[in-house]
Amino acid sequence: MKELILVRHAKSSWDNPDWTDFNRPLNKRGLTDAPFMAKLATTWDFKPEIIISSTANRALTTSKIFAETFGIDSNNFIEDYNIYEKGPKYIISKLKEVDNNINKVMLFGHNPDITSLASYLSGQYFDNVPTCGMVHIQFDFDSWEKIENDNGKLIRYEFPKKYPDRG
Repeated sequence: MKELILVRHAKSSWDNPDWTDFNRPLNKRGLTDAPFMAKLATTWDFKPEIIISSTANRALTTSKIFAETFGIDSNNFIEDYNIYEKGPKYIISKLKEVDNNINKVMLFGHNPDITSLASYLSGQYFDNVPTCGMVHIQFDFDSWEKIENDNGKLIRYEFPKKYPDRG
């Protein structure tokens, strides 16, 4: 059995018009939501064996907060610029390359790709995965190469605003 958690980066800042989209950092809410959601994820029966992240500043910062919370070391942390730029087909191809000895993967990226992938892989419709939203999908097979449309089962869908008292 394979499990995947798709995570959209936490809320980013638009404070400086000189920042490129790629370089935008997390804003105050993002810096609060990411640790909260990471801690929430540690309460599930899921610990990622690897983390794969876009290298855009907001996604990388979010993923590193999760990695630290889960105790994932740099050997199990993969940075991939193309997650930022190439779209859902690329991300699926990247997942299909994961070693089959690895059963639990957490992937950090951007919309619209995270929302599209959540719908595509789970067979459930997602209108919009919000910032720092997490979509946990389980696959009833032992090879990442078998990931296709609608062959995963939605386990949970969590996002910060479901927890108004998060701080």
